Amino acid sequence: MADETPTGGPLLSVRDRTLDTIRRGIITLKLRPGSALSENELAAELGVSRTPVRESLLLLREEGMVQVYPQVGSFVSLVDPERVKQAQFVREAIECASLTQVDPHAVRERIGGLRAILDAQKKTAQTGDHDRFFELDEEFHRALLALAGHESAWGTVNAAKAHLDRARRLSLIDTRPIGDLIDQHAEVVDAIEVADPAGAVDALRSHLRAVFDDVERIRAASPEYFSNGRPSRPIRRTVASLE
Repeated sequence: MADETPTGGPLLSVRDRTLDTIRRGIITLKLRPGSALSENELAAELGVSRTPVRESLLLLREEGMVQVYPQVGSFVSLVDPERVKQAQFVREAIECASLTQVDPHAVRERIGGLRAILDAQKKTAQTGDHDRFFELDEEFHRALLALAGHESAWGTVNAAKAHLDRARRLSLIDTRPIGDLIDQHAEVVDAIEVADPAGAVDALRSHLRAVFDDVERIRAASPEYFSNGRPSRPIRRTVASLE
């Protein structure tokens, strides 16, 4: 059982904290696709025993984020374009449907907040801070759901898109300027502000589907990051680190 905070709220267990840290490391590409994972080294980095690390890797294997090969070891899964496609389908269905139900009163109250997020994103484009842009991107899309009173649906979106997030991270690093994404966000906000829900949905759908073009470009340049749909047995090389 997890401990509790002084206010009575639950704290994450050691296993859950370990799982969250390793999962985040995979999504943010600190642990690159195809990288070898060492239970001993991860445990040392995180200051925990091997047990929560082992349990976390087993759970991540169920999510398709880690592959375990007997007598070889554990590896970060390669990016599977089919999983990316499935995650994109879920995200597009929820976010675009939500935009068709935007509350005009919410727009008047919250349009300034959306513009503020865009301004903050422009600063990350100037500094090249991909991590901060990614955080603001999440905030932006969650705010879009809130316009229609569907912010709670973000949990469903977030749970579905781990594989998609890795592809999005690769696109920020290797192919797509941050400024292009900000311009796409601005198109969505502009349409919302002038009460054009159809235009907002079209702009959002185009924005969300841009990841497919990015995946193809990254795959052509760095095929070692992607699954080709055929089983393969990796060769253990340098062990990945969260540092």
